[in-house]
Amino acid sequence: MKSITINGSQRESVGKTSTKALRNAGQVPCVLYGAEAKPVHFSAPELAFSKLVYTANAHTVVIVLDNGDTYNAVMQDIQFHPVTDKILHIDFYEIYEDRAITMEIPVKTVGVSKGVLNGGNLRIPYRKLRVKAIPSKLPDFIEVDITPLKIGTKLYISELANDDYKFMHPDNIVVCQVRRSRLAIVDADDEDEDETEEGETSAEATDAPAAEAQE
Repeated sequence: MKSITINGSQRESVGKTSTKALRNAGQVPCVLYGAEAKPVHFSAPELAFSKLVYTANAHTVVIVLDNGDTYNAVMQDIQFHPVTDKILHIDFYEIYEDRAITMEIPVKTVGVSKGVLNGGNLRIPYRKLRVKAIPSKLPDFIEVDITPLKIGTKLYISELANDDYKFMHPDNIVVCQVRRSRLAIVDADDEDEDETEEGETSAEATDAPAAEAQE
């Protein structure tokens, strides 16, 4: 997974007055949490976070402070101003190469679905999936080949199993599916799947809350 370097300055004071002064100066107050040390308070220019925050891609972070300290981390939480959408605060969590972490990784579809070519609608309920792995095994994205999908068929998360990382979702989560539309052309290969779609949809509606609860 790609990393983004954030150059910041360690904060000597963490009170409300100093935090407000930092924001007025275009700086974002941040806290780095770690499993083996006290939290590290620092700040960095708001523009330094643009490639980390305003993107659909997932990244790890290298935090380089002006005192010479360097930390590998992931963004854990972010707060925005409710009116201006300016970044108010960011929490980071320090990562270690030998310890697994959980991150949300974007889904990327490849191929051309036969069902879509026949007029079906491709639906992707989850644009990001939570995976757990050591940092070096985290993927930049989850590649999903939609080529085999016909009208009425679904691709479940269990079909994307990988030795490098573990999905933190139930196996019955639907990653993508092709639903029939009014203009769809159903050929002989799709008829059986299409006939069972209504029944599967009803079952899916019943199972959905349970799946979400498991997450």
